[in-house]
Amino acid sequence: MVELVDITDPADPRLRDYRDLRDVQLRQLLEVEHGLFLAEGEKVVRRAVEGGHTPRSFLMAPRWLDGLADVLATTDAPCYVLSEALAEQVTGFHVHRGALASLARRPLPSVAEVLEGARSVLVLEDVVDHTNVGAIFRSGAALGFDAVLLAPRCADPLYRRAVKVAMGAVFSVPWTRLPDWRTALPDLSAAGFTTVALTLAGDAVPIEDAVRGLDKVALVLGSEGHGLSPAWQRAADRRATIPMARGVAEGIDSLNVAAASAVACYVTARR
Repeated sequence: MVELVDITDPADPRLRDYRDLRDVQLRQLLEVEHGLFLAEGEKVVRRAVEGGHTPRSFLMAPRWLDGLADVLATTDAPCYVLSEALAEQVTGFHVHRGALASLARRPLPSVAEVLEGARSVLVLEDVVDHTNVGAIFRSGAALGFDAVLLAPRCADPLYRRAVKVAMGAVFSVPWTRLPDWRTALPDLSAAGFTTVALTLAGDAVPIEDAVRGLDKVALVLGSEGHGLSPAWQRAADRRATIPMARGVAEGIDSLNVAAASAVACYVTARR
């Protein structure tokens, strides 16, 4: 049974996991050092715990306790109970989604473990915005993708903002980081996947044509600013694009990577 702990001092050292959540660099350092991540909101906290992540602690105002009573009953982790005003002092923002939880990170699985039984995979190269990473996970989960692979410099899927935007999809879709960026796409091809790079390259074909009839597909998405690196574009088995109706004439030749992932996942799921 969870231990309810009333907190009245925003400087209480037991609240260290939740302090100054708006400072991205500070949070990344703290979370890596202590092996933790944060979940925000009743649904996300529930999905994190149900996904097998061990709670370190919870933070919530009294009116939020009932909604997660069944989850709290499954753990011995402390639940720090404090006023909403005090919670805002601690975190640096208005905690309006019901609850926060600090949970222990698990060791990342191998690429082989993540790919076992998979037919549709997303591969991200240097997508550095946490919101975009979360949105891509959400699209992949909603449209039936089996796994996500991330290059080393991609944003952390377990950063609070990414988890929140993904609506907890990071807990249900298997994912890991690629150990070798240089050979990642040839390795996927050797594993039986057709790698399809989303790009504006001159030889790119419409995404519908690129994925038609394929069995195992790995959709490859690049960074927000420059898209896929030339190395990954060359290494991909196929290059695909999402045709714009009037975009080129109006100076819009592509979609944001999160929007592009949703369209590409939808088309690929219908192949």
